[in-house]
Amino acid sequence: MKVKAIKQAGNLRGKRVLVRVDFNVPLTKDGKVGQSEDFRIVRTVPTIKYLINKGAKVILMAHLGRPEGKPDPKYSLSPVAKRLSQLLGKKVLLSPEVVGKKTIELVGSLKNGDVLMLENVRFHPREEMNCKRFAKQLAVLGDIYVNDAFAASHRAQSSVCAIAEFLPAYAGLLMEDEIKYLGSALRKPKKPLVVIIGGAKISTKMKVIKNFTKVAKRILLGGALANTVLTVMGISVGKSPIEPEMFAEVKKFKLTDNQIVVPVDGVMAIKREAKKGRTDAMGDVRQNELVLDIGPDTVKLYENILKSAKMVMWNGPMGLIENPAFAKGTASLVKFLANSKAETIVGGGETVQIIRKMRLENKFNFISTGGGAMLEFLEGKKLPGLKKIIK
Repeated sequence: MKVKAIKQAGNLRGKRVLVRVDFNVPLTKDGKVGQSEDFRIVRTVPTIKYLINKGAKVILMAHLGRPEGKPDPKYSLSPVAKRLSQLLGKKVLLSPEVVGKKTIELVGSLKNGDVLMLENVRFHPREEMNCKRFAKQLAVLGDIYVNDAFAASHRAQSSVCAIAEFLPAYAGLLMEDEIKYLGSALRKPKKPLVVIIGGAKISTKMKVIKNFTKVAKRILLGGALANTVLTVMGISVGKSPIEPEMFAEVKKFKLTDNQIVVPVDGVMAIKREAKKGRTDAMGDVRQNELVLDIGPDTVKLYENILKSAKMVMWNGPMGLIENPAFAKGTASLVKFLANSKAETIVGGGETVQIIRKMRLENKFNFISTGGGAMLEFLEGKKLPGLKKIIK
């Protein structure tokens, strides 16, 4: 899969470059962007710096939260602009509106190398409609469009898709990397490939698992989604959440050929808020217990499988990582893979969060910014936002 990369756009000096980024990050209680939550912002800095160094006038488009098509101070991009200013080491201007007279004036006053951020594009009622009329209003602000918002590219929205109908469209540096690494895992992986899939619901990741059964040597399951598979195998998971509607799909997997591997032990507790859990074999979960993490025997089993991998693809945590008592399984695999010689590709908000908390992000070959977009890409779907930047 080849992309139209921004480095192929020619001379950018003096050009107004509209860049769609995904800055949809959590804010602290006092309305700031915490350093532990700025991953998506940090990952777009190389693209923005590249454009600054080329003398472009950079105009950023982003969304934050769900303001339902009207201005809401709670969802202003002001704290995001402040954090980006710190990361770039230069002032990022913020337009008080998305489109309109003031925005046009601000764009007209930009000097080469300046950076302007438009206010939250979801303040406009037509952003989520993929409206060509609104997209055209955005397009008149620029000469070139750059999509660096992989995490938003599964949404057909005006600033992601329709705008590319009106301007020459290119992929940003982050977008290039997302397509390169995720595409290689899916289409031309280094073998043996081992895939780790965790998280809450198997229904959200069933198509990804199916796709990887074609190319992966082993698929290691964890998190609550493993409960449904264990139940189909006749192993009780107590009162852990399961998805009975997925039983028929799970039964289609060849669960006896060892390609799909499930936890052999776990950490259990009566409630999610428990301060500590009880470790036992999966067959010995009590009826009033929840399985909230993989156990030490599962960690050892998974590490032994991962030792022989040339490539590892990981999406989703192995346990309830928001409670430290049930984050050990995920943390153990993070430490192991941080020292692995395999090519490591990781994604999913919670998985990335614990890697960054452990300050080990530099030990992984690639960490995706995508949540739903990553899953849809790995399902083999064509993402709407990529249509105009794929050759």
